Amino acid sequence: MPSIDYEAEYNNRQRVPEHVEIGERWALLSAAYRLAGDTRMNQPYGKRERQRYDIFHAAGEDAPLVVYIHGGYWQRGDRKDYSFVARELNANGITVAIPSYSLCPAVSVMEIADEIQLCLAALWKQTRKRPVVVGHSAGGHLTAEMLARDWSGFAGVPADLVQRGCAISGLFDLAPLIGTSLNQAIGLTGGTARAASPLFRPPPPKGQRLIAAVGGEESDEFLRQSRDVAANWSAVGLDARCEVIAGTNHFTVVDELIRPGSALLKGIIALAREGDGDTPAASQPAAE
Repeated sequence: MPSIDYEAEYNNRQRVPEHVEIGERWALLSAAYRLAGDTRMNQPYGKRERQRYDIFHAAGEDAPLVVYIHGGYWQRGDRKDYSFVARELNANGITVAIPSYSLCPAVSVMEIADEIQLCLAALWKQTRKRPVVVGHSAGGHLTAEMLARDWSGFAGVPADLVQRGCAISGLFDLAPLIGTSLNQAIGLTGGTARAASPLFRPPPPKGQRLIAAVGGEESDEFLRQSRDVAANWSAVGLDARCEVIAGTNHFTVVDELIRPGSALLKGIIALAREGDGDTPAASQPAAE
């Protein structure tokens, strides 16, 4: 079999030269949306500089909660550039929180996952709502991490806090990145890549749900990653499925979150509304 050119498969900025224009458009949409609606910016969830989140409230105290985790290969990006993803979810009665997190090489991939876990625990304590976690690219990896992680170390937080997630163009097997230019900042080794790969760790408990969405025009490796996590987790009893979004690449797939009526948007709304009605009394808290 021919060898795989992992640099070509995973370097999405090279694969999609128009990523610059796409990012500029997202930034403009985000800046406009931060001026609209019921928002609270720059909320701390920890002591580090980037441990902050913005929250975009939908009407009604009972609105379900989606937490959106941005991508950038764990080494770039900021929540302020992704405010736009809250627009259509808010319009459908769903509150959206968007965190920033520390970046590689200052921290490791697993430390970033620790930070997101801390953020979700803080949001639970503030809202008493189970989050539906949605993330793109590196954020897709972090989405799977949140489904698979143990929450027993967080006092007052349900032991099964995260039950539903949507990983968009996620990475679940990190080993292929080791020999690429992307790893200069990430710093993965064989051991740390496997430890940080949800595909090779104990899967989440049965009863949880995952949508692994991926653009139809993405590389074979990104398509494989989403298909593999859906197949492996389904095999052990989770409700996990892969959805290939035709006509989208690694970046334009995110635009499906603001296209009214898109299959991806409908799927996330359905996940959020399935969880609507969960209450602290109905959940099982971790031991104090």
